[in-house]
Amino acid sequence: MATENLKVAVRVRPFNTRELQRKAKCIVQMEGKKTGLTNPDDPNDVKTFTYDHSYWSFDGCRERKDGYMEKDPSHPNASKYADQMSVYADLGKGILDSAWQGYNATLFAYGQTGSGKSWSVIGYEPNKGIVPLLCEDIFKGIKEKGAAVQCEVQFSMLEIYNEVVRDLLQPKQGKGGLKIREHPKRGFYAEGLKTTMVTSYEDMNQKMQQGTINRTIASTNMNATSSRAHTIVGIKFIQKSKNATNVETAKTATINLVDLAGSERVEATGATGDRLKEGASINLSLTKLGDCIHALAEQSNGKKNVRVPFRSSTLTKLLRNALGGNSKTVMIAAISPADINFDETISTLRYADRAKQIKTTAIVNEDPVEKLIRELKEENDALKRQLQTGQINPADFVDADNDGINDKDMAKMKAKWEEEMRARMLQNDKEMIEMKKSYEEKLKAQKKDIADPSMKKKEEERLKKPHLYNLNPDPILSGKVVHILKAGATTIGNRKGDPSDITMVGPGIQEQHAVITVTQKNEVNLKPTTSDCRVLVNGTLLVGEATLTHNDRLMIGSTQLWVFQHPATKPPTAKGAKKVPEVTYEYAREEIAAKSGLNIGGDTDLGALQDELLQVMPMVEEANSISEELDKRVKFEIMLVAPEVIGAQGKGKTQIHVKMKNLENGTEFVWPQEKFRDRLYQMKEMYEHYEDEDEWERPEDEDPFQESLETEVHMGTVMVVLQPIAHKMDLDEPFTITNIKGAEVGVMNVAIVPCDGHGKEFTDDDNVFVDEPDDLIGQNLHFKFKIKSCRGLPSRYKDMYCSYSMYLDKEVVATKKVSNTTNPEFNHEKQFDFKPVTAQLVDYLRNGSLVVRVMGKQQLRGSAVPPNVGNLSTKDLLRKDQTVFSRSATQFNLDGGVVDPNKQSMVVELLMMKKTQARLQQKIDAVRKLVKEAEMVSCVKVSTSALKDVLNSSSSNQADQIIRKHLQGN
Repeated sequence: MATENLKVAVRVRPFNTRELQRKAKCIVQMEGKKTGLTNPDDPNDVKTFTYDHSYWSFDGCRERKDGYMEKDPSHPNASKYADQMSVYADLGKGILDSAWQGYNATLFAYGQTGSGKSWSVIGYEPNKGIVPLLCEDIFKGIKEKGAAVQCEVQFSMLEIYNEVVRDLLQPKQGKGGLKIREHPKRGFYAEGLKTTMVTSYEDMNQKMQQGTINRTIASTNMNATSSRAHTIVGIKFIQKSKNATNVETAKTATINLVDLAGSERVEATGATGDRLKEGASINLSLTKLGDCIHALAEQSNGKKNVRVPFRSSTLTKLLRNALGGNSKTVMIAAISPADINFDETISTLRYADRAKQIKTTAIVNEDPVEKLIRELKEENDALKRQLQTGQINPADFVDADNDGINDKDMAKMKAKWEEEMRARMLQNDKEMIEMKKSYEEKLKAQKKDIADPSMKKKEEERLKKPHLYNLNPDPILSGKVVHILKAGATTIGNRKGDPSDITMVGPGIQEQHAVITVTQKNEVNLKPTTSDCRVLVNGTLLVGEATLTHNDRLMIGSTQLWVFQHPATKPPTAKGAKKVPEVTYEYAREEIAAKSGLNIGGDTDLGALQDELLQVMPMVEEANSISEELDKRVKFEIMLVAPEVIGAQGKGKTQIHVKMKNLENGTEFVWPQEKFRDRLYQMKEMYEHYEDEDEWERPEDEDPFQESLETEVHMGTVMVVLQPIAHKMDLDEPFTITNIKGAEVGVMNVAIVPCDGHGKEFTDDDNVFVDEPDDLIGQNLHFKFKIKSCRGLPSRYKDMYCSYSMYLDKEVVATKKVSNTTNPEFNHEKQFDFKPVTAQLVDYLRNGSLVVRVMGKQQLRGSAVPPNVGNLSTKDLLRKDQTVFSRSATQFNLDGGVVDPNKQSMVVELLMMKKTQARLQQKIDAVRKLVKEAEMVSCVKVSTSALKDVLNSSSSNQADQIIRKHLQGN
């Protein structure tokens, strides 16, 4: 038995192409086991973490002739550069050593998409990652053991996507995936998961490639996002030998190699409050894994009565042993070095820091074979007796509260119990049969399970014949699906019409979508079947027929990206010629975006915005295609929203939102990006059921294309400048209400009035004006904020109100709600008291603004569906408005003019200047009058106290009284 902490390693990769284009800065530092991360907004804010290993792979290397990246002795960071072999020596060899000793072992990779997980775990020739190196060493070790030990290696590969488990070695399986069962001793397992015996690294690599191809086909056909899927490679390692008493024993170890989904949006809060958020299980597994790690860390730190929610997701069930049971476990967290990925990197480092506190207890799995068979048989006999008697064993229902269970619930529990017992018996029978088989019998069966020979043939044809290959956001899945083009016509279509030569599944793909023709002259032509069949060639919409050239990029429908290659026409590479850029998914997407007019530039902030747009634009296209195909009568648009419009202050950045417009009734809802992403996952799920001809319609309250009219919407924002209060001046002005597009939608009449602690409002006669706001520090400040009314609001809203939060107050203050008018009277007033004034408050009043949001609910007036649109399909309605990309970044078009976000601040500045000028003029006039009156009474000298009193007077009448008093005294 071995109890030890989960081993955690962090690895930083080099800059990728996009980060270099964005001129990113490295914010990661590593020294020994320590990893430091600098906040790009505050160079003095450096977070430091300590792990079992901190691998620096950012720089300090060079490429050997064979392509392997090794240490570069001439580089200052050569000594700390970690190559693939050193990472494997620390992590992979330890896992393999544990397996040889009979311990279960798990390696799981964590990090945001593109952080380098696959680089460390899989790698690429000749820079192999942990998995291929470990697989190679397994068979090297078996060879060294010789005949003294009989070794068996079994391989399995599964994927978890949206809480559904798919066997990647069995492409044809049920729509609901594999069921997760629980065994009292061995824990959770996927029922029916195919395990195949492999006798060499070549066999195992072949199976891994087969699984990857099946994963790619599923990802393409389901239109799934591969970065949101978890992949688990299982290697069962059995060593059989005879002990000193000639009894055959079996030492069994299971190695799980887990590539977790991209972690970048696990903690996203954009969809908070969305009624459908719980329906989207796309992020559930990673979120629940985080909950389990947190609970296990608390347990390891001595906290009592902590419940670990392993049963809350498919992933956590299957990883239960790895995290809290019989396994030696290693986690490698991959991070980007770039400042533009700071938020994701700090989240990954904190996640890894928590994981290292977990303790696991591994045991050697070694028993006599006969004993194992006997125990399985005894367990099955006991289960049969239980089934015959029908008595439920409460221990089999650890989650059930047995107090107060009614007969109906008991019947459900009994049915579930019987199903689980039969599944357990079936699994036991399967294991007994496998144990009784000789090695030769298993070997014979393994030879029948060889890969499809057509795979090798296709690879050979690919080198000679014209073909298409797929592009995928995950580089590992690109190029895995290949269609060899035959002479003559090759048809492309979905699976609903007459069978096509190439079947593609996805939004916007018609029954007969396009035809590719290979002519007798060996030219290849592509033609859409009708004008409704969307085909892009190198980012340009194809109208009519086009002749394809080597490396052309094709978009079929809205989501299917392919590369056409024609080896026979591939142009020869001239000596010294410029290297042709590699065709990647990102390259093709950027090309489409550029042809659509998106070209923001190379600035770091704008570059990050462009990266986001490149991700969101195809999602919006996809959502519109699904809406059109399902006839949901809804349209989506991208909106770039300036920070001023949504009330962001300081270093606010332009944000991407998505507008959802109901094409029937004209209602519009603007969703944050995260809410749209979550809804899109559910739209895809609906579309998948539609493609499978299952029941796909949902009730209105569960439909991701619908939003209730009772949902409050953001009508507009007002930025109230608070500078007058910093001088104890009043302000009573109309402020422009600006909607999320930057357009003016009305005005808000606002007043800010200084007052005393009892609420008595000051006037000019009270002389409370402050020349320098810093003079307020240490004093008490009281003022009232009033929202009198709004004027000219759109008529389609009801239940309108205004809300705001003052300074550091977390409480949201709201006015009353008003309906049935475009000119609501709010008559809202609230007093704010600051005792005493701080320098931070003065800075807020002097430079900040109070963000007031105007909220309301949309209402339908007259007929809900205008008669001219009631009979139109979604396709017809979308054609009436083709704009999918609207822009409002720094200036906002309004009736041909420009609305400046700083206009209100300028108005207030002008108002203050006028008031200050009037006050100064009053003082000058008072001094002049003092001099004139003194001359009239032959007063040669005027005291400084008299001059001071006149300058401090709050009105001309008060100045007159002071002058008369001082002159009479003389």
